[in-house]
Amino acid sequence: MKSVPVWIWYTALRVLLFAVPLAVLLIAGVDVWVSAALAALFGLSASLIFLRRARNAMSSDLYAARHREKPLVNEDDEAEDAAIERGADER
Repeated sequence: MKSVPVWIWYTALRVLLFAVPLAVLLIAGVDVWVSAALAALFGLSASLIFLRRARNAMSSDLYAARHREKPLVNEDDEAEDAAIERGADER
């Protein structure tokens, strides 16, 4: 079984850290815009405190993806390039 990518975990946890306080505040009868602002502040603060490892892992993965030594090559890239060049030559 494959493990879930770090960015999915981080995003899901960030959404939960916003959605749960928002739902609690809305159920408590607080105005929508006040609930959204407070939930956003709570979500930001909690993610900075509790999601440090996930954030660091995600940033490391993003850095590694952007700074690969070799470009990611698909099996059919050469065939696609040849087809494009043939089309350009025919014009």
